[in-house]
Amino acid sequence: MYRFPSVLLSRRLHRRKLSYTSSQPLHLPLSHPIYFIWGSNTGVGKTLVSAGIAASYLLSSPSPSQFHYLKPLQTGFPSDSDSRFVFNKVRQLSLFRNPRIPFSASLRVLNVSPVVTEINSLSSSAAEEGVGSSELVCKTLYAWEEAVSPHLAAEREGLVVKDSVVLETLHRCFGDVVKSGADKERSEVLCVVETAGGVASPGPSGSLQCNLYRVPVLVLPHIPKDPSNDLMEWFEGSHNIFNNLKEIMLSAYFERIKRLHDMPREARDIIWWPFTQHKLVPAGGVTVIDSRCGENFAVFKDQKTEVITPLFDACASWWTQGPDAVLQTELAREMGYAAARFGHVMFPENVHEPALKCAELLLQGVGKGWASRAYFSDNGSTAIEIALKMAFRKFSVDHGLIGDCHEDTTNQRSNELMVLALHRSYHGDTLGAMEAQAPSSYTGFLQQPWYTGRGLFLDPPSVFMHNNTWNISLPEGYQWKSLKVESITFASRDEIFHKGRDKSELATVYSSYISNVLSGFRGSNHIGALIIEPVIQGSGGMHMVDPLFQRVLVNQCRLRKIPVIFDEVFTGFWRLGVETAVELIHCVPDIACFGKLLTGGIIPLAATLATNAVFDSFIGDSKLKALLHGHSYSAHAMGCAAAVKSIQWFKDSCSNPNIISEGRLLRELWDDKMVHQISAHPAVQRVVTLGTLCALELKAEGDNAGYGSLYARPLLQKLREDGVYTRPLGNVIYLLCGPCTSPEICNQLLVKLYRRLEEFNECKN
Repeated sequence: MYRFPSVLLSRRLHRRKLSYTSSQPLHLPLSHPIYFIWGSNTGVGKTLVSAGIAASYLLSSPSPSQFHYLKPLQTGFPSDSDSRFVFNKVRQLSLFRNPRIPFSASLRVLNVSPVVTEINSLSSSAAEEGVGSSELVCKTLYAWEEAVSPHLAAEREGLVVKDSVVLETLHRCFGDVVKSGADKERSEVLCVVETAGGVASPGPSGSLQCNLYRVPVLVLPHIPKDPSNDLMEWFEGSHNIFNNLKEIMLSAYFERIKRLHDMPREARDIIWWPFTQHKLVPAGGVTVIDSRCGENFAVFKDQKTEVITPLFDACASWWTQGPDAVLQTELAREMGYAAARFGHVMFPENVHEPALKCAELLLQGVGKGWASRAYFSDNGSTAIEIALKMAFRKFSVDHGLIGDCHEDTTNQRSNELMVLALHRSYHGDTLGAMEAQAPSSYTGFLQQPWYTGRGLFLDPPSVFMHNNTWNISLPEGYQWKSLKVESITFASRDEIFHKGRDKSELATVYSSYISNVLSGFRGSNHIGALIIEPVIQGSGGMHMVDPLFQRVLVNQCRLRKIPVIFDEVFTGFWRLGVETAVELIHCVPDIACFGKLLTGGIIPLAATLATNAVFDSFIGDSKLKALLHGHSYSAHAMGCAAAVKSIQWFKDSCSNPNIISEGRLLRELWDDKMVHQISAHPAVQRVVTLGTLCALELKAEGDNAGYGSLYARPLLQKLREDGVYTRPLGNVIYLLCGPCTSPEICNQLLVKLYRRLEEFNECKN
């Protein structure tokens, strides 16, 4: 049995704003079987089936057993009570059995609306039936008097319950199940939770119950035509059916538990994980992910108690993720519709609505003001390969290296084209992308024996916070000794991005350094493209590059007619608090690459945007002059549909509450006081916060520093115990949320991080 993330809804949504007050999955203990029973509308048999299963379980078992019936949401109370129905019917059925099986039974109502309290003060009751050790426990968690949908009853009767409160109450009841069955076998305790309607029925806050609970689904069997009689004959006639159903439920539970236990071992035996030294993965180091809900994994833990528990995805699954629980459901629906309508269709000389709409949004958004063409590909690395081909063609045309040819001249290489790039850069793992980045752990002989590094690589100045102050670190080779301290220290991050710095002494230092390096580049080779990760270098260690330096660098390349590529695969679509990093460095590229958050991270898709001048350099009478690059799934409909929804969702303040300043900025997500406190911590070397990113480098030396370091592992393990899933870059730890993540959640992450930093520092000292 697997979790169902969502259902296909009508494309005409009710305009009432649904309230998703908790995107965390339910804590679901697995020490004993727990099943949810769903059925749209009333009178379809949910309660009958619950009672039948309870009777079969308690009255057919040769050994003492426990059955827990939970009704989280009950309307029409007290005249209608499903818990009372199960309680009464099982007791009545026990009288029909010979020999009679004694058991105890209890009935409780935990919370009622004020209207119910006025009508009937009875909130709980109990009854004993026999003296045996088998037990029936029936509980109603929340009850309202009016027989309407829970979200309407909650509004009208003054008992509005947040999703998180419903889940917490249900979790406590599950805790009672686990506690009562602590000394029993798995099969001796069974819990059934009956929902208030179907998977698309609303809960008390307005959330759909499929999003509220996110648990396995059990489809109901046929029910009697007239459920208004005492039903004893029907229950007795269905006795064998319910016994079979009980056995199926127990069997499915045991199969699921076995599979969850076996998955880590089997994965270690047959899977080759990327960026992973398998020898360093301990036996208990494999995380079993049961599902995802918004920013949280639901993972299986089996150390002390077997449970499905939430784990915040603080690395955004390699920087791809942005949706909250609501957008995740919307993306699933859009992709399902696209798959059903289009499947996959080839793209050259064709067009379909998802691809066209996606291209329009790209040019109106991240490409606004400079881009005129969108070229689709499959992932970020491929987008970079395409960008390099575009840039080199543009450079070759502008500098007369190729003519208006009608023949294939690809073997005539009298001039070698190289890139201008930065140290610590990373642009992907394909061969061309690796050639465009400086030597690093990713490009050494162990990883890529063909690597030569076809570029001129500059040492960029980095920006970071340390001890409450923003600083600029200038590498050797810069003539900066005469600079005043105020030129390289800042009271706030906003000062670093101010356009007025163009007239500063530091701008002159940058210009001099870049000019000297470029002037010293001689020979038959040409710098055919500049490629940079704007502002943040991700895989290189989450370094912030001084935006002034990158702006000066772009301007210097403009003077030399060197095409400029922005690698925004990581930084694009609100990752840095703006839709595109162009808004941070105040200059535009000729070509830019986007991926990851483009689709909300739900499916791979990339786009390379280009100016009309770049596009024109491929126009001619021969197909051989066209851009001969692509892949079988170019502009696939599902990816384009997801991208359309994500692009619109992230920038709309109605769907993304973090959008401010007329849709141009995200609000500050990381608490300034906590960030300053972390920057002053004795274990921390530097801190960078921007948009959805909060990164820190631990103070470390020798083998404890760098990408291969395991120095941060103990700290990461403690964070996982706190429900925070992180994956380091050596001794660099980062927290990455989504554009829709609330500042409150981000603050909770910082509090947990600081507490664990304190423990980490004490252990090291």
